[in-house]
Amino acid sequence: MTRPDPAVRERAGQAFLVASAIGAANTANARRPLKRTGRAGVLGFFPGWLTSELPLHAIAWQVVATLVFARRGALRTRRGLIGLGVSLASWSALVKVWRQSLEAGDVYDAALREGLGDDLDLVRPGEEPAPPRGGLDHRRIAAGPLARWKRRYVHGPSIRYGDAGRRNELDVWKRPDLPADAKAPVLVQVHGGAWVIGNKEQQALPLLAHMAERGWVCVSINYRLSPRATWPDHIVDVKRALAWVKANIADHGGDPDFVCITGGSAGGHLCSLAALTANEPAFQPGFEDADTSVVAAVPFYGVYDLTNRDGTGRADMDGMLERLVMKASRTDAFDVWEQASTMSWVGHDAPPFFVIHGENDSLVPVEQARSFVAMLRAASANPVAYAELPGAQHAFEVFDSPRTIFTAGAVHRFLEAVRIKAGHGLGGLEAPHAAEAGPQVGHASDDAEPALAD
Repeated sequence: MTRPDPAVRERAGQAFLVASAIGAANTANARRPLKRTGRAGVLGFFPGWLTSELPLHAIAWQVVATLVFARRGALRTRRGLIGLGVSLASWSALVKVWRQSLEAGDVYDAALREGLGDDLDLVRPGEEPAPPRGGLDHRRIAAGPLARWKRRYVHGPSIRYGDAGRRNELDVWKRPDLPADAKAPVLVQVHGGAWVIGNKEQQALPLLAHMAERGWVCVSINYRLSPRATWPDHIVDVKRALAWVKANIADHGGDPDFVCITGGSAGGHLCSLAALTANEPAFQPGFEDADTSVVAAVPFYGVYDLTNRDGTGRADMDGMLERLVMKASRTDAFDVWEQASTMSWVGHDAPPFFVIHGENDSLVPVEQARSFVAMLRAASANPVAYAELPGAQHAFEVFDSPRTIFTAGAVHRFLEAVRIKAGHGLGGLEAPHAAEAGPQVGHASDDAEPALAD
């Protein structure tokens, strides 16, 4: 095999150094975003989001790139050797990112203990979802965002709950062996997307699969999006979906008396607002008498205040909201903006909340989650748990990453504690044994999906 000539080696070395520098910059951005506001914050989100949740994947493609450049003779040049040094430093940092994600279990343990106190002990040993420290499903993690959970738990076409076509459809997630009269607990999922994009098949799929596998009935919904929709169309649809769930979920094995709600980003805003505005006529035009209450809420990285009353929000979000969502300026329609803000509805009768946010969120400042939690704890008579995840970006739970696996277990523990406290007992079905659930770590078969792990 002939060696590349010196000119080819030099070009390869220079290109490798540039590629290594880009990879290292992305690693640094994943560890701590440089800017969290303006266009730079949005642009920095995407690479940081992928790398912070899939650091081992990032190492893998960088190693492949290194081997390709090495074949071109890059490592026989000074620049190439410098690039190798930069890459090695980047890989070391990515290993630290991975190890940090494995600490999420301890963060959740502390958050649940602080928020629930002795009520956490109601989920007794043997019933409590086992933490995944010794059993992370590495095949599941390797699949990253590509694990296809929906086909296991959603059977049949989407269901229409309103008159807005596909934007008023929902999917029911449940185990095929769930009895029709199970009266299983219910979790409604509201997707995010800045009120303008997204659908029910893009977010929280690992969480929905986890809960369905453990005997819950889950409902993921679409809702009308801007700019075609104008506020409050979005929350009206969420309320209409809740009304449908209360009226119909028993036909799918669910318990209409135990309905919880979750969602991320704009979905975190909508689910938290829905939880605090039970049966509010302003958000239920034409179905004011329908019951839209929920027994608990788990918002992820949500926007809790559109008015930015305490300076913890993003001032640069106002223009987008004015043009596309609210269709009116905050000055001209302040009462509408205030009514649309979750913080405006915090009160003594708030249901139990489990608020989850990433410390590295570059789209929704973590400071707003802290402020919202402080308001809830000062006013609410019910438990408020808060988990702030070091190293986590916005939308982190889209991937089957270690954080996501720990997150699903923590949400399950929280909601089961609330359920037992309310006197409803545990979920409709026990999780199947390993042989029934599918392949575990080191025992994955080629024709089965990777097993869920608590």
